[in-house]
Order: sequence, then C-alpha cells, then structure tokens
Amino acid sequence: MKKELHPEYNEITIQLADGTEFTTRSTLDQETFESEVDSTNHPFYTGRRQFVDTAGRVEKFNRRYGLNQDDEDDEEDEAEE
Repeated sequence: MKKELHPEYNEITIQLADGTEFTTRSTLDQETFESEVDSTNHPFYTGRRQFVDTAGRVEKFNRRYGLNQDDEDDEEDEAEE
C-alpha cells in the first residue's frame, strides 16, 4: 500500500443530544463530536412527524406560473361538470 494515502483513523468521543457519550474511531480531526440527533428526538424513533407548510408551496407554484385563485375555481367548476 502507498504511504500517506489513507486519512488518520483516531479515537473520538461522540456526545449525543441526550448527554450519552461513547468512544469510537473516526477519520474526523476532532477529539469530540456533538450530535444534535439521537433516538430520543429523531422522528424515526419517536413516531412524531413534522408537518410541512404545503399552503406556502401551493402559493409559490401559483405565482410562478401566473395562476390566481379565480383561475383555479374555474378549473374546478369545469372538472365537476
């Protein structure tokens, strides 16, 4: 193997958001790493979901393509007939 090809692989202390710490090995150039996510606050583990503001996205779409509320109402009326 070529020398100095691979990065250094050192011990590092990981601190999770809930205060839990453990030691592992990593190529980071730090002695400690503080994570903002762990199993107590990540939606995958907690089952809580964050809701996205879809109304803002719809308004942005309408502005981008020159649609207004009257155009949408006309299209809905035609679709119902």
